[in-house]
Amino acid sequence: MSDNLSQLKTRMALISRLGQTSALLDWDQQTYMPKGAAESRSEHSAAMRQVTHEMFTAQETGNLLANSENDLKGQDPDADDVRMLAVLRHDFDRETKLPAELVSEIARHTSLSQEIWIKARKTNDFAYFAPALDKMIDLSLRQAEYLGYEDHVYDALLDAYEIGAKQRDVAVMFADMKPYLVELTRAIADSSNPVDDSPIRGNFPVDQQKQLTLQIVSAIGYDTDRGRQDEAAHPFCTNFSRDDVRITTRYNPEFLNQAVYASMHEAGHAMYEQGSPPEYEATFLSGGVSLGVHESQSRLWENQVGRSRSFSKFVLPKLKSAFPASLAEVDPEAYYRAVNKVTPSLIRVEADEVTYNLHILMRFELECDLLTKTLAVKDLPEAWNAKMTEYLGIRPETDADGVLQDIHWSCGLVAYFPTYSIGNLLSAQLWNAASKSILDIDEKIERGEFAPLLNWLRENVHKYGRKYLPGELIKKATGEPLSSKYYMEYLNKKYSDIYSL
Repeated sequence: MSDNLSQLKTRMALISRLGQTSALLDWDQQTYMPKGAAESRSEHSAAMRQVTHEMFTAQETGNLLANSENDLKGQDPDADDVRMLAVLRHDFDRETKLPAELVSEIARHTSLSQEIWIKARKTNDFAYFAPALDKMIDLSLRQAEYLGYEDHVYDALLDAYEIGAKQRDVAVMFADMKPYLVELTRAIADSSNPVDDSPIRGNFPVDQQKQLTLQIVSAIGYDTDRGRQDEAAHPFCTNFSRDDVRITTRYNPEFLNQAVYASMHEAGHAMYEQGSPPEYEATFLSGGVSLGVHESQSRLWENQVGRSRSFSKFVLPKLKSAFPASLAEVDPEAYYRAVNKVTPSLIRVEADEVTYNLHILMRFELECDLLTKTLAVKDLPEAWNAKMTEYLGIRPETDADGVLQDIHWSCGLVAYFPTYSIGNLLSAQLWNAASKSILDIDEKIERGEFAPLLNWLRENVHKYGRKYLPGELIKKATGEPLSSKYYMEYLNKKYSDIYSL
């Protein structure tokens, strides 16, 4: 290893640790931080982000990177060090375009904005949140202008989550899916074989839910010796190393779905991070390659596994043990049908698989309108409600169940939402490939044998960290580029069976 590369790796390890420390501050804010600490926490976050940014974009970093690239010329383009330099080059070129004061201001406002959103959602007061969101959109636009873009302002922001993806690509993805999803939703609505979801509605004490969800995520492979589950206003996963990956969930004592599937979703993210190779730790190759690939992991465990007939047979005895009064008479088929009921719903994280992408589509369109200034923040609630009516046929009675339901915009995650739909497509494509490789995968899941699937994901997705670009990784794992075919086939087969279409 050249001296330049050695020094660069040492510097990047320190920067990585500083970033992980910032993540720890954010986790604390969303779980246990005292309410009165919001102002001081915003200063902590801003200081950490500024120091990290300045160290990463310093001339010393640039010199070490350029020298290391020169030292490794002619080496195997697939070698870890060569790939790591490519990742660093992308991130360095992006970050050096952003002034330190803007980075600090975004971090400070993000910390404050989250607390404002939490209060606004609790009190159903969009007007209270609107100024913070207005500023967040302006900060996002300033960021995009510094980063630069050719076709659409959205492109500059989307690249942070899905390298190389463009607004036009996302628009085409939704244009391809929308007619099929609308047609399938209508066919289900007209079905003569309706689904009863009463088995998952009733009395489910939160204390038992906490124990149950932890038992479930442990069973599928989430290592609780290297993680923990807590409660938050909006479920999320975060990590401070591959050996400290934490998830959160939220509980509804009258609706079992919420906690069970939020926990499985976040555990999918967490297992991806826990599967990052130890040799990549504290390097820019560690963790997930993109948010779309990350979402493929969470959605696969939540849906292809968690909402399967096989999993229903596995999990129902555990549910009955925790909630005998509510579930004593429920059989696996009734539970399977209940957790797969398709009905337009207000809340994205509780949406069924068929209508979920319509939730994402409307958020994508609203973000584009906000960023192009064709929609003012003050008019967002009405625009939100209009799209809910157009796409899902329902209209929120409160902003808490409408425009205030997601934490993302308060966190500065503008242009993040399309990664959920990308993840949906990838989850079905990966599931298709895994099913061909794992003999009797459904029978294994029914018996609670989740290791074969997790090991397949470890071998084909997790072990590469950020070494390959998303498109390269998916082609290695499945043998072909991202395709919507498998997702559409999966939905059609599953819901035609459930609803006798």
